[in-house]
Amino acid sequence: MSYGSPSIGPSSPPVIELRALCRQYPATPPVLALRDVDLTVRRGDHLAVVGPSGSGKSTLLAVLGLLDRPTSGSYALDGVETAGLGDGERTALRGQRIGFVFQAFHLLPHRSARENVELAEIHGGGAGRRGRSRRALAALEQVGLAHRSDFLPSRLSGGERQRVAVARALMGAPALLLCDEPTGNLDSANTEALLDLFDDLRDQGVTLLIITHDDAVSRRAMRRVRIADGVLTEERGAEVGA
Repeated sequence: MSYGSPSIGPSSPPVIELRALCRQYPATPPVLALRDVDLTVRRGDHLAVVGPSGSGKSTLLAVLGLLDRPTSGSYALDGVETAGLGDGERTALRGQRIGFVFQAFHLLPHRSARENVELAEIHGGGAGRRGRSRRALAALEQVGLAHRSDFLPSRLSGGERQRVAVARALMGAPALLLCDEPTGNLDSANTEALLDLFDDLRDQGVTLLIITHDDAVSRRAMRRVRIADGVLTEERGAEVGA
């Protein structure tokens, strides 16, 4: 099933809308990993989610990425309510609306940067090799790596490999870029360069949600939400860095 993107404008729906969302795991006693979470992320937002290990960050990531289902509550992704979707519909919606960036780059070592970016559409059912190659080059241009499109990952720095991963996530112009500890494998200089890239993407209207334990990363976001024991609290004013 294909989900056409909603019209973009003042009345366009939030990219993420969670209402009273809970995720409980069976145990004795039951483990409530997410507790009555309310969260709205609008198009063009740059949101950081911070919290210690065991706070519920990974569960939230899995739910937002349509990799897990909430026990109760609602989750609308870019205007599509996900509660009643079957597994195939969730997979299609995830492929069309979410780009993922992880701590590990997950690049195929014997494929060029361009070919690695193209894989996003091959796996997502995209058709047309020539058009796919053109879109991959455009995505690499967007992250400043078009000049290295034919390089293998072994010839790229860690920061460049993560940029290739970001370009792959941008293929198809997803509604949401969902990032899990994206700077975890980078040194301070490459971390700063990646954060500059995220700022540029935000200025282009890309919606970013970054899960991180790094204060330097979260301070660069427009908004910051802290999660503890499954409860989300938005930090405001002086608590959020410039």
